[in-house]
Amino acid sequence: MNPPLRSLASRRLILTGTLAAGTSAVLAACSDSDDATQKKATKGGKGTGTRFAATAAANTVVDPADDAAAAAAVSAAVVETAEHVAVAAPGSADALSTIADLAAKAHIPLLLGTGAATADELTRLKTTTVIHPKGLDITGLGEKLKSVELDLAADPATDMPTTTVGQKAAPLLLLVDPTEKETPGRTAAVATVRAAGGTVAEVPGSDPRATGDTIQAVKPHAQKDPSAGVIALGAAFGDAATLTERVTATADVSELPGGGQVVFPHRRMIAPYGSPGTPSLGVLGEGTVDEAIALAKQYAKDYQPHSDVPVQPAFEIITTIASSAAGADGDYSAEIDPETIRPWVEAAGKEGIYVVLDLQPGRTDFLTQAKLYEDLLKHPHVGLALDPEWRLKPDQKHMRQIGSVEAAEINTVITWLADLVKSNRLPQKVLILHQFQLAMIRSRQDVDTSREELAITLHADGHGVRSEKMATWDALRTDLPEGIWMAWKNFIDEDKPMFTPEETYAIEPRPWFVSYQ
Repeated sequence: MNPPLRSLASRRLILTGTLAAGTSAVLAACSDSDDATQKKATKGGKGTGTRFAATAAANTVVDPADDAAAAAAVSAAVVETAEHVAVAAPGSADALSTIADLAAKAHIPLLLGTGAATADELTRLKTTTVIHPKGLDITGLGEKLKSVELDLAADPATDMPTTTVGQKAAPLLLLVDPTEKETPGRTAAVATVRAAGGTVAEVPGSDPRATGDTIQAVKPHAQKDPSAGVIALGAAFGDAATLTERVTATADVSELPGGGQVVFPHRRMIAPYGSPGTPSLGVLGEGTVDEAIALAKQYAKDYQPHSDVPVQPAFEIITTIASSAAGADGDYSAEIDPETIRPWVEAAGKEGIYVVLDLQPGRTDFLTQAKLYEDLLKHPHVGLALDPEWRLKPDQKHMRQIGSVEAAEINTVITWLADLVKSNRLPQKVLILHQFQLAMIRSRQDVDTSREELAITLHADGHGVRSEKMATWDALRTDLPEGIWMAWKNFIDEDKPMFTPEETYAIEPRPWFVSYQ
């Protein structure tokens, strides 16, 4: 192996002039599908009662912005016919909550308001009787409808007519995002799904892959049929195709350390940086793998009190090292044998530590080097980092020039790595882009951030006094492409003084990935 270079970070100055040009998931599951409840609903009933859809409809996303339309849409997806239907005014939260609970227990759908959406759905359901709070005028919903008024100030349950369940519902799952504002449309949707014996799962962030809890809530349904029977409430869940793809992933895609299949925003990461057996390149290489594991866990412990989400320990391992000599292949980069790195990757995985493989490619390209570590990148807990500082042009040498890379070359890695994730049914991977000068990533606005298989992260690599580091941070964030997460590096020897964990997490925006060199 050619002799490694001491990182330019040990000597570089960050000059303003050169830069100018958690929440853990909360789940709620509720089901009234047991036989005892169904028999209770049937007792004493006549006619066809409520007939739920015995064949699950294709997955759908319902926009809750229009309360009446949302309630009608969920009813249409769940119920075939209903002799009795509850109708409530969307304006009174307390009254709506009472009616919703009664409707769920009675196994009848709940609609909202007396407009066209409700009237049309009552017609489709072949409804004969509307159950509503006293004072709500339902005359506009149809002349032949019978009316059952409920006195909510008394005991409205005593006035509820007995209904029957003429046909049980197919398996049904409603996804709601508890971080979004509670709406009457959501209350009605939950009531109707509960009436059908379905399950309601809260999915913070509107992505069922987000955490271990959300995956466990969705997986039982997904393992039976991920393409049908799921209703998501809110545009943030994406379109029906996106929803189905994400639900499918909960059934057969492995999870990240700490749970879930999406890297951010439900965790942050802290990593010692360096290369095994090379102390000069960073703190990770100063000891054994066991010592590095202990260090990473200590970093995470130190940061956790200052984080709103779990802090995940990680490694950032330099796997191709910028070299002072051209080497046999002439690329001025010493590629470490993947089998030398493998014990570190496997030990980290057993300890719940995420691993990022860092590339310093010299005169070759990033994709060529990334492919050398394809087998390691097939592990669910292994991501990739590209360091343009060490990406040389054919006539350049390390320590004489600071390298750079075109966005087009980064995009070749993005496409390859995202396809690797997809074809191997892997959870989302971190892809870090190191930068401390704007010229290091050319045409940065063209970096492809559309592949959701990757969490693309910009790592601010500047060191020095605090004003210099913050100037670098602010400059790198300017005109940053949408969809890129921010990361920060603390230099143990070069920062004057080094930021504490509390100070690091006081930076705005709070870094998602922090490394120590």
